[in-house]
Amino acid sequence: MDQKSYHRGSLQSATSDEDMLEIAGASMDFPTADDDPPLDREMGAGFSSCNGAGKNSTSTMMDFLEEPLPGVGTYEDFNTIDWVREKSRDRDRHREITNRSKESTWALLHSVSDAFSGWLLMLLIGLLAGSLAGLIDISAHWMTDLKEGVCLAGFWFNHEHCCWKSNTTFTDRDKCPEWKSWSQLILGHGEGAFAYILNYFMYVIWALMFSLLAVLLVKGFAPYACGSGIPEIKTILSGFIIRGYLGKWTLVIKTITLVLAVSSGLSLGKEGPLVHVACCCGNILCHLFTKYRKNEAKRREVLSAAAAAGVSVAFGAPIGGVLFSLEEVSYYFPLKTLWRSFFAALVAAFTLRSINPFGNSRLVLFYVEFHMPWHLLELVPFILLGIFGGLWGAFFIRSNIAWCRRRKTTRLGRYPVLEVLVVTAITAVLAFPNEYTRMSTSELISELFNDCGILDSSKLCEYVNDFNSTKGDDLPDRAAGPGVYTAMWQLALALIMKVFITIFTFGMKVPSGLFIPSMAVGAIVGRLLGVAVEQLAFYHHDWAIFSGWCSQGADCITPGLYAMVGAAACLGGVTRMTVSLVVIMFELTGGLEYIVPLMAAAMTSKWVADAIGREGIYDAHIRLNGYPFLEAKEEFSHKTRAMDVMQPRKKDTPLTVITQDTMTVEDVESIISNTTYSGYPVVVSCLSQRLVGFVLRRDLIISIDNARKKQDGIVSTSIICFTDYCPHLPPSSPSVLKLRSILDLSPFTVTDETPMEIVVDIFRKLGLRQCLVTHNGKLLGIITKKDVLKHIAQMANQDPESILFN
Repeated sequence: MDQKSYHRGSLQSATSDEDMLEIAGASMDFPTADDDPPLDREMGAGFSSCNGAGKNSTSTMMDFLEEPLPGVGTYEDFNTIDWVREKSRDRDRHREITNRSKESTWALLHSVSDAFSGWLLMLLIGLLAGSLAGLIDISAHWMTDLKEGVCLAGFWFNHEHCCWKSNTTFTDRDKCPEWKSWSQLILGHGEGAFAYILNYFMYVIWALMFSLLAVLLVKGFAPYACGSGIPEIKTILSGFIIRGYLGKWTLVIKTITLVLAVSSGLSLGKEGPLVHVACCCGNILCHLFTKYRKNEAKRREVLSAAAAAGVSVAFGAPIGGVLFSLEEVSYYFPLKTLWRSFFAALVAAFTLRSINPFGNSRLVLFYVEFHMPWHLLELVPFILLGIFGGLWGAFFIRSNIAWCRRRKTTRLGRYPVLEVLVVTAITAVLAFPNEYTRMSTSELISELFNDCGILDSSKLCEYVNDFNSTKGDDLPDRAAGPGVYTAMWQLALALIMKVFITIFTFGMKVPSGLFIPSMAVGAIVGRLLGVAVEQLAFYHHDWAIFSGWCSQGADCITPGLYAMVGAAACLGGVTRMTVSLVVIMFELTGGLEYIVPLMAAAMTSKWVADAIGREGIYDAHIRLNGYPFLEAKEEFSHKTRAMDVMQPRKKDTPLTVITQDTMTVEDVESIISNTTYSGYPVVVSCLSQRLVGFVLRRDLIISIDNARKKQDGIVSTSIICFTDYCPHLPPSSPSVLKLRSILDLSPFTVTDETPMEIVVDIFRKLGLRQCLVTHNGKLLGIITKKDVLKHIAQMANQDPESILFN
C-alpha cells in the first residue's frame, strides 16, 4: 500500500483505551485563556532537550519503513480499533485494486473476486451457522429426553422420534412400547412410589452430570464460552478487541456445552448463545479472505451479518434476525451490511430448514398458527400483559445485576463449578414434580402457544365438550374442565419457580441465553390471563363488554394468543427490543393480523421498564463488566467543555510528548519503558508545543526493534526523525532513523472550549478512540474514549471508576 496516500486519508490514530498521558514532575497552573500557556517543560532526566529543527542532514538517513512491517497498524488485546483509520485503509486498498484492474486481465479478475468475496463469505457463514444450529437442536432434544428414559429401537432416538413408527393410538402416542422410562428399564415396571422415586433420582443425576460436564469444559478449555455472549458481541462490534472471544476453541466448546446446559434443564435458552456461535463462525471464516482478515472495521461488518444469521436460526426468523442485528447489537451498519445480513440470514434459515431438526418442517419447536381474529376490546388485557412484562423486566434486571455483582465481588465467584451444581440440583429437584417445569422450556412455550383442537390431549385443553355447537373446524369457547384447573395451579407454581430461578441462572459459567426463559414467564402469565378472560366471556357473555362480539357458542378468545403476547411483552421488558421483537414474533406465528397486539404489548413493556430503569439486560451487563461501550441511543445534555474532561487538568503535569526530530532512540525507549500508554503526541518542540501528529506505542516498539536488528548504524544515540527533512548533524553522527511513515499526520483535534455534547457526538459517530485538545493551535491535552465514559458516568451520579475492563 502506498504509505503516503494512507496517511493522507487517515483522520485519526490508533491508541488503546487507557489514558494516554504521562505525569512528569512539574505542575501546570495557568489560565486557559492565556495565548501562550507555559507547556514548555523539559521531558525529565535522561531525555534530550527539545531543540528546534534544522534544514537537512548530511549524515546517513535510514527511511526504515518504506514497506510496512508485520504488526505495524495492528491492535493489542483489550484495545479499541480506530474506525476512521481502518475505513481509510480499506478505501486505499479498494482504490489500488480498481486502478490495477485496468492494467491486465488478471488484475481485472482479482478485482471481480475481491468484490464477490463478501457474498461468498456470507454464504459460508449461513451454511455453517445453520448446520451448527441444526446439530445443537437435534442433540439438545435427544439429551433432554435422555433424563427421563431411553429408546430401545435405537438409543440415538429422542422420545418423539422413537414413537413415530409405533402402532399406538393418537391419545397414547407418548406411551409407545419402544420408549422405556428408567424405572421400566431397571425395575421392569413404571408404576408405584419406588418407580417414581427412581425416575426422580435419575432425572436429577442426569441433570447434574450434564451441567458438571458443561462447566468443567468451559472452565478448562474456553472461559469465554460462558454466558449469553450478546453483551460482549455488542462491545466487540463497537470496536473493542477481545482476543479469543470469537476463536475456534470458543466455538467448539460453546457448541458442546450449549447442548449440555440446555439438556440439564436449567432455566436458560440456546437462542442468545446461538448469536455468539454464529459470530464465531463469521470471525473464523474471515481469515479465509485477506480484506477481512487484515481490516478490523470490515470484519465487524461481517460479524453484524453473522449476528443476524444467529437470530435467524434461533427463531426461524430471517427478517427478525436482520432487524435484531440493526436494532440491538450493531454499532456500524451501512446499507451494504444490511443486504449481506439479509443474505446470510436467508442461507442460514434455508440450511436449518433442510436439516429439519424437529421433524415438523419448522425451524423452531414452538411455531404456531392462529386462525381467529382478535377484538378491539382485547387490547386492554394485551396492554396489561405489556405492563407486567415491563415490571418483570425491570425486576429481573435489577435482581440479576445485584446477584452478578455479588458473584464478582465476593468469594462466590471463586467456586463456579459448585455454584452451577447447586443451582442445577435445586432446579432439577423443584422441576421434576411439575410436568410443566419438567419438560424443556421450548416444549413448555409450544404447549402454551398451542390453540386447543379436538384431538389435543393436553391438560390445558381438557374443557367440557359440547360438540352440538361446533361450527366447522373451530371449537367454541367452553367451560373449563378439571384438567384445565389443575394445569392452572401447576402453571402458577411453574411461574414462581421460573421467575426466581432464572435470576440466579443467567450469568453462571455455562452458556446461558435469556430469550427462552423470559418468553416462558410471559407465556405462562399470558395463558393464565387468556383462560381467565375466556371463562369470563363464557359465563358472562351477556355482559356489555362481551355482548356485541362474543355470543354464546362462539369462538371468541384464543388463550394461546395471550400467551404469545405475554411472551413478547416479557422479552421486550428484559431486552428493550421493539421492532425486531415484533417481527420475530409474527414470523413465529405466520400471521400478520396479530402485529397490533404484539406492538401494543412490546411498546407498553418498554415504556414501563424504561420508567423504572433505562438499561436493558445487555447494557446492564456491559456496564457491570466495565466494557468501554459508548451507547449511541442516549443523549448527553450536560453543559461541560472539553477542558473539563481532558487529561491533564489544571495544576496537573503536562503530557509526555515526543518531539519530531530532536529525541534519540534511547530517549524514546526510555519514554516507552517508563509509561504504559499506547500512544504519544508528536510536537515540533517542547517550546512551541505545535502538534505534528500522533504515534502508537506498538508501532514504535516494532519499528525500533526491527531497525536495530536489520539496519546498520542504528544505535541508542541515533536521532529519530518524524519529518521529511531531518536536522543538520555532524558527519560523525550515527544514522538517523526516519519513522514518518508510522506517524498519523492528521489526528482528530478539538479546542478546549468545545462543548462536551459535541465531543461525545464525535466519539459516537466517528468511532474515535481519542482526540487531542488544543488551545490557540498548541497541544493542551487529550480526551480518550474512557475519559468520555467516565465523564458520562460521573454526570449520571455513577462511579466513574467502574469503566474499567474486568
